[in-house]
Amino acid sequence: MPDETYSRLTLDEFTTRLASAEPVPGGGSASAVAASLAGSLLAMVAGLSSGRPKYAAYEQTIARALEAGTRARTRMLALADEDATAYQAFGAAMKLSRDTPEAQAERDAAIGTAALGASEVPLDVVRESVALLQEIEALAGRSNLNAASDLHVAALLAEAAARGAGANVLINLPMVPDEQRAGAMMVELNGYLREIGDAAARVREIVGAGKLLDPEGE
Repeated sequence: MPDETYSRLTLDEFTTRLASAEPVPGGGSASAVAASLAGSLLAMVAGLSSGRPKYAAYEQTIARALEAGTRARTRMLALADEDATAYQAFGAAMKLSRDTPEAQAERDAAIGTAALGASEVPLDVVRESVALLQEIEALAGRSNLNAASDLHVAALLAEAAARGAGANVLINLPMVPDEQRAGAMMVELNGYLREIGDAAARVREIVGAGKLLDPEGE
């Protein structure tokens, strides 16, 4: 794990570390933090909508969004830590000796294992971001219209988180020795990235229309 969990840092402390020449936190952790902010905004909009007569027909969607946003806020911060840990393991593997054929073989094996971990964690960020954006889309047009732009920002952050984390998956997958597993992860990632782009566009359209939609299931 990082020396200190990122959720315990102030924004100034985290961004100072991010701006340093140290390899962690890096883009993967930054992507996870962006998704945490998206979850926070989703929870905020749900809170601003809950219990208001105008939005009573959407209460089930609102309650689910509040739960999803709250979960995403904390889960994504945990993934920021996990991403840093995975990259630290990869960095350590890269520094292993290759002075002998045996050492080279051990180094290659360690790099392969670490590359898999450094691919799996950001792919988790992508998965979580897709699920989060689905909840953002469901709440758009079914929540406080005065906070609609906040949902748009949440969608943009979730999309950026997925694309940023996806970039880390792409750079690490070629070093994963299990080609079948790496190929399956690539297919999964590409599907998610297409899905999240479409969902973010739909949120933008709904917010831009400035109207309420029918409750879910109608």
